[in-house]
Amino acid sequence: MVLLNCGSSRSAVINGEAPAHTIPNSNKEKTAKNLILMIGDGMGLTQITAGIYDNNNFLNFEKFPVTGLMKTHSYDNLVTDSAAGGTAMACGVKTYNNGIGVDKDGIPVKSILEQAEEKKMMTGIVVTSALVNATPATFMAHQKLRAFTEPIAEEIANSGVDFLVGGGKKYFDRRDSDERNLIKEMESKGYQIEDFIKNRRIEDVSIDSAKRFVYFTADDDPLTKITGRDYLPYASKMGAEFLKSRSENGFFMMIEGSQIDLGGHATNFKYVMSELKDFDQAIKAVLEFAEADGETLVIVTADHETGGLTIKEGSKLKKIKSDFAYGRHSGTMVPVFAYGPGSEKFTGIFDNTELYRKMKAALAL
Repeated sequence: MVLLNCGSSRSAVINGEAPAHTIPNSNKEKTAKNLILMIGDGMGLTQITAGIYDNNNFLNFEKFPVTGLMKTHSYDNLVTDSAAGGTAMACGVKTYNNGIGVDKDGIPVKSILEQAEEKKMMTGIVVTSALVNATPATFMAHQKLRAFTEPIAEEIANSGVDFLVGGGKKYFDRRDSDERNLIKEMESKGYQIEDFIKNRRIEDVSIDSAKRFVYFTADDDPLTKITGRDYLPYASKMGAEFLKSRSENGFFMMIEGSQIDLGGHATNFKYVMSELKDFDQAIKAVLEFAEADGETLVIVTADHETGGLTIKEGSKLKKIKSDFAYGRHSGTMVPVFAYGPGSEKFTGIFDNTELYRKMKAALAL
């Protein structure tokens, strides 16, 4: 299977034929009404390759007809962190590592999510981390340091995002810096707030169609997939359907498989694979939505690679021998996958700031 087709907007081919799993991309020249950006935090090409081989030689990544490669460096470092990498994709500017939604001088820059809101589009965020973590924060907040989690929570509470699913409840209702209860403040602004205590599973929640929606999955970071977290695929499709049902002007949604990165930091292959396969099931759900919808552009990529994963000699299908260079981020390029209207823009090799510009162009922002 050829994964990368950087020189053409057409599908990769094997012996002159499109790969068997690839989705036809007949609507690619149309303008996208909706855009779903899916970020596998720490997900490099080797993680995807290992996932395919560990899953009996198939993952839903193989369905994408358009692929490319993306450079990930931050303003002053070839190895980015999630804050600078997220800011580049969300806001289109290079910043220093640890900067959230700001440029290299610490000046706030509007994100594509905020620009979508200005066009009266619906917006959503679904993550397997705390909502205040670096990647989701770059779409909703502007802080000089990613460690400023309580100010980030305040910005999220005031962001007007219509659909939010992720951890970090304690940053909203049991704060160290002040006595504010941001959950009550959000409820007063028309949010329906649910959490893992009131409803153990998001599937059990009945959504009030007249309100914005938040589901807190944990007090801080959610469980790992191995220890029982199971909401990402369901919440991803639920969010897309929720936003579409309420949108006249389209929607922008960011979905993150956040803990692929944590598995890389832990140099734990099983952790990485379990998180990658969970993310892949979310991709499956989103592609099913997009195929049926016909107006949704789906982009899947990563903010950076984590761990320097290697597939070692002697590996076999479902029996991968692996090693990690070290439990830190690396500076390697990451893959980009695209399907739907405007997907032809995402071929070739380009910078992570260019991803922002390509998404804006696809949505005509």
